[in-house]
Amino acid sequence: LMDVAFWGGVFVVLSGDRVAATVAAGVFCAGMVVSLFFAPNRVMVGLTLGFVVLTVGFILMDWLVVTPFLQFLTLFYGVFIGSFSMYDIYDDLITRTVEGSDAHACHQLFPCCMPRCVGVQFALVALAFQAGGLYLALVWMTST
Repeated sequence: LMDVAFWGGVFVVLSGDRVAATVAAGVFCAGMVVSLFFAPNRVMVGLTLGFVVLTVGFILMDWLVVTPFLQFLTLFYGVFIGSFSMYDIYDDLITRTVEGSDAHACHQLFPCCMPRCVGVQFALVALAFQAGGLYLALVWMTST
């Protein structure tokens, strides 16, 4: 859960520069192509290829026609990943109290923190990743 929030913050940071956004989009496309080998059905293959074509189209459009498109797409990916992470943390750790969850595992290690409190702490850290990513992206944008 926290690793997804971290990568969302990384994508937000990389949206602050044109070359960094291109590198992030290239890594995203490479990851999507690798995931094609593990796609279970045609719908997943179609969605994966659609995202790859969309992202490559934005890379070409950004470098050949208009400048800020790829940075906006990378920012969208980062915010979407971070938002999904926040929703997943809320759904799995705050609203549900299942014995095998990460929150209960942390509660067993540190009995002073209740499982929902651990979920709130995870959500605050995920929010901090997004806020830190936004701050670093803005700093990077103003320096270039």
